[in-house]
Amino acid sequence: MSDVHGTVEPGFESVREEFATVVANEARDGGAQLAVHHHGRLVVDLWGGDGVEGDSLLGLYSSSKGAMALVTALLVQEGALDLDREVASWWPEFAAEGKGALTLRQLLAHRSGVIGADGGLSPAELADDRAIAARLAGQRPFWEPDTGHGYHALVIGALVGEVVLRATGRTVQDLFEERVRAPYGLDYYLGLPEELEPRFRTALPMLPTPAEQAFLAENPIAPDSLMAIAFNFHADPPFDIVGYANSRTVRARSPLSGGGVGSARGLSRMYAAVAGELDGRPPLLKPDTLAEVARVHSSGTDLVTGAENAFGLGFVPLGTKYPALSPAAIGHSGAPGSQAFADPATGLAYSYARRRFGFMAGPGAAENDRLVPAVVEAARGL
Repeated sequence: MSDVHGTVEPGFESVREEFATVVANEARDGGAQLAVHHHGRLVVDLWGGDGVEGDSLLGLYSSSKGAMALVTALLVQEGALDLDREVASWWPEFAAEGKGALTLRQLLAHRSGVIGADGGLSPAELADDRAIAARLAGQRPFWEPDTGHGYHALVIGALVGEVVLRATGRTVQDLFEERVRAPYGLDYYLGLPEELEPRFRTALPMLPTPAEQAFLAENPIAPDSLMAIAFNFHADPPFDIVGYANSRTVRARSPLSGGGVGSARGLSRMYAAVAGELDGRPPLLKPDTLAEVARVHSSGTDLVTGAENAFGLGFVPLGTKYPALSPAAIGHSGAPGSQAFADPATGLAYSYARRRFGFMAGPGAAENDRLVPAVVEAARGL
């Protein structure tokens, strides 16, 4: 227990014990954070391992897709965006190469087929949503739109962000700051201010075991595969996933597919504003909106990853991945193994963050399989 710091409210002691096991076995060499809100109250605030404090800021990678999805859902809720309107109606250039009929709903469900660029995207482009969008406007899709789904790993934020910009004249980053981060005082940023840089802790590369290293060596990613294209491994140079968050340019601009920076406290608090009342304010999303974005729009074999998965609208439905959660649970993971979500049916909001990449941890590191049930069980006992 000596490596674990922070507090839990009465009834959540078992979560602290489970987190202590995680820190000892999984994240000691990089550090981890866990924050949980229950009905708007911070009930778990823990951190441990080397190099991470409770207020350390980490690169949370694809967790920014959840922030993007939240802003988009707010605009849909208010009528500023129409899910069933064609993307090209806002963004005419996007109609090239047979993409003219693609709707915003299909795009948010990872069904566009526009998962990357022929020849790859440069590091400078990957740090700039507008540059990504400019490249992809004329890009051919890698499958016929709406005939299947595949994870748009590095580009979904730029594509949706361009629609938001064309429709409202504002970037998702600006809208998030104005409507979500600042009003709720979130320690999670789509655009990290320079004065907060001393709190940032660099992402650390995976340290695979010999068995994990052998698995990776025996299962290389083919350079012409959809996986390689979606993760920009076919580019020259190929995508440096660890260096991405460690780039000040990326942190300052926070491209929406993976550039957000924050603490577990910050991301849990964001989802607390979705899960229920927070600071006397009603939930950000109304029940009808929440039900629509949580509804499964894509499921089955992912054409990019080859895994069985599901997507709602920008968010990932998490009730199947974590059976302890309700079908209403929505959130998004991040490449090192982070996981964050809101479960409006139980009033829970959760965020686990780790500094060092875990083995094949993109959908959420394995320790979440223990932490999430511990949190749910503790909440049920209150």
